[in-house]
Amino acid sequence: MKLKQYRTYFLEKLTPLFDSMEAEQFFAITLEELKGWKRTDLALNPDAELSGAEIEKWNAVLGELETQKPIQYIFGKAHFYGLEFEVNSNTLIPRPETEELVEWIIAENQYKGQLSLLDIGTGTGCIAISLAKNLPDASVSAIDVSEGALATAKRNAQHNSVEVNFMLKDILAAETLPQVYDVIVSNPPYVRNLEKEEIKENVLQYEPHLALFVDDNDPLLFYRKIAQLTKTQLSSNGRLYFEINQYLGPETVQMLEDLGFVNVVLKKDIYGNDRMISCSLQL
Repeated sequence: MKLKQYRTYFLEKLTPLFDSMEAEQFFAITLEELKGWKRTDLALNPDAELSGAEIEKWNAVLGELETQKPIQYIFGKAHFYGLEFEVNSNTLIPRPETEELVEWIIAENQYKGQLSLLDIGTGTGCIAISLAKNLPDASVSAIDVSEGALATAKRNAQHNSVEVNFMLKDILAAETLPQVYDVIVSNPPYVRNLEKEEIKENVLQYEPHLALFVDDNDPLLFYRKIAQLTKTQLSSNGRLYFEINQYLGPETVQMLEDLGFVNVVLKKDIYGNDRMISCSLQL
């Protein structure tokens, strides 16, 4: 079978489940992963044939996509802030919105020299590793409650040639942080159960709920605990950064102000949703 014919078949199978642009993106990713080709390579080789063995591999990917398994889990990798990360069932797939949080932190701290940074709930390590890569003078640490996630994050740090001090810790049970930090950042669980109907089925089926969901009755649980720990372990000129639930921006700002934080900044993401907060302990 010609590859261009298989492409038609591939897209016909997926368009009932995904929009046409997303199906095209899945084809392009699979083309690169299985054949090492870009779409321009296919255009330049319109009569390229797929062998029987190749068709079996393509069909296996297609079958998993039809179950709505995220393509990042199928190939075991995702891209974030220009870097490649291993992803698996222990980790969330890094999101574009989180790249905006990383960009904000880098922009505000790139000329501050030897900073100490802590990422709480690191998952794949995408935040900590991206910061270590782009703030080379910084000392970066990261914690997570999941041993599986930490093992993945350690491999990602090695793959991306950065030093990050990873620690196994349940932040909700912690009485203190390991040291004083200049930057503390967290993208903790923040999706309420009442918001599950807004979540795509592929996320609900495959991504770890431990890293996603929080009780409806106390949706700011992680933010409050982290902020309380930060109060005694953020340097005088340091800042705390959060990725937040888009529906709880004002409530999160109020909680931080009630705890004594100042210079609280609430930022929207590229989609116009309240998504990031930073604050300090001194004006």
